[in-house]
Amino acid sequence: MLFSWTAASIVSGAIMERARTGAFLIMAVLIGSVTWIIDAAWGWSPGGWMVQLMGYHDAYASGVIHAIAGGAALGALVVIGPRIGRFGPNGEIRTVPAHNIWMACLGLLIIYTGFWGFYAACNIPVFNIGTDGQPFFSATNIYLMPTTLSAITFNFLMALSGGMMAGFLPSRGQPYWTLSAGLAGIIAASAGNDYYHPIHALVVGGIGATIAFKGHHYVERRFKIDDAVGAVAVHGYAGFFGVVVAGFLLWGYPAAAPIEGGGAPWFGVTPDGFPAVNPLGNLIGAVIMFGVLGFAPFYVLARALKRFGLLRVPARAELAGLDTTTLEPSYPYFTRTYTEFELIERRDAAPLLAAGNGGHPSHEESMR
Repeated sequence: MLFSWTAASIVSGAIMERARTGAFLIMAVLIGSVTWIIDAAWGWSPGGWMVQLMGYHDAYASGVIHAIAGGAALGALVVIGPRIGRFGPNGEIRTVPAHNIWMACLGLLIIYTGFWGFYAACNIPVFNIGTDGQPFFSATNIYLMPTTLSAITFNFLMALSGGMMAGFLPSRGQPYWTLSAGLAGIIAASAGNDYYHPIHALVVGGIGATIAFKGHHYVERRFKIDDAVGAVAVHGYAGFFGVVVAGFLLWGYPAAAPIEGGGAPWFGVTPDGFPAVNPLGNLIGAVIMFGVLGFAPFYVLARALKRFGLLRVPARAELAGLDTTTLEPSYPYFTRTYTEFELIERRDAAPLLAAGNGGHPSHEESMR
């Protein structure tokens, strides 16, 4: 249930400031009650067919939560389009500053804390993994393979550190992107953090954060995709990379405990008969998570919502701000009412809406 909420919240950040509340709730139901449930059954369970037949391994959900949510957010963003004024008539990128960057950074720090709690909760605290009738009790990961809380905590912190250091450099110390890169580092290393050496976690976290930062700005510049918080990059790109790289670094390790009566794995077994982690299985798994269960259904859903006029708020409501038109007022100093804005719109909005940016006014024109 927690992950159902988490998946929906990832999508919400990417499409905010222009999506209708009803459209988001439909998306939340799709990912939280359908696609996430399917991918968890397939790839985040010791009995999942992707695990037992392909050797798919994703211990702390780089793919089964982050890649699928990032892909879903991208599918919705392609259809919903950028915020008014986000790009100029010549394609120049205009930054929309956060209302309060330090509150945003505090939120990221809180996410770190919750993420570690999720790591701990993914372990089964006491489980008998003994063989030949000899009991042996241990903590295990989601796939019933032995691990320890101290080991995954160490790797969690190493991945976080690698991500933050990697994000600090290309962002030139921007606080939001430095902390977001830390989150991307954790996400990138999560697929294999039950097996990784701490140096693996550090390096994978750093590379994953760099991919997220560079990928976000490349896609924004090349395809004019307006991801308000960088969710597609931090969760989707880093998560996809994390699953793929785990297939190489953990090649030949046990993907999960074997299921009695199961079929022979497609891509190999360990000498003890366990399904073995392999690059091809994790690559196919990453494509399934990001593309098949993430991007594709949400692109189709967003197209359908747009067709019926249910996806995006009206331009006048977006310009006024959703706090004043759609949601209960969140800040007491936002005193302009929707009616007042309509009066202004009749006088001024028509020429603005005919301006650049595909019929939308620029940010400067909107503020003026």
